[in-house]
Amino acid sequence: MPLIPDEAIPYFENMIYLPMVFTILEKDRKIFEQGPFKLKRPYIAMVEEAAKQVQKELKETHIYMKRYSMKVLRGEGDDMFTEYVFFHGGYEEHRRYLNVRLRNRVEELLTVYLAIVEKTH
Repeated sequence: MPLIPDEAIPYFENMIYLPMVFTILEKDRKIFEQGPFKLKRPYIAMVEEAAKQVQKELKETHIYMKRYSMKVLRGEGDDMFTEYVFFHGGYEEHRRYLNVRLRNRVEELLTVYLAIVEKTH
């Protein structure tokens, strides 16, 4: 039986991926603002709205993790892997994520959040 319940894993992973997604959206917003685009506002609005969605989900994740005394820390990393340490209920679990997998998952999430914004407009 795992020491950290399966239902807690998505919250831990949100704390890994969502800050990365938010950082990319913020950098992209600056690129749109400073870039040579003819009509910047639609791009900037779309990126800002996606960032708001990410922030909302991140806030909900923070609340859940605080309620259940959960914490995630970034551990060691190299060119291939990044380690994260999950703390929950007095237990500690070390997980290694392939850096390529991290990048691909962040890209998937960017697509998801931009699609959410597109549907609402």
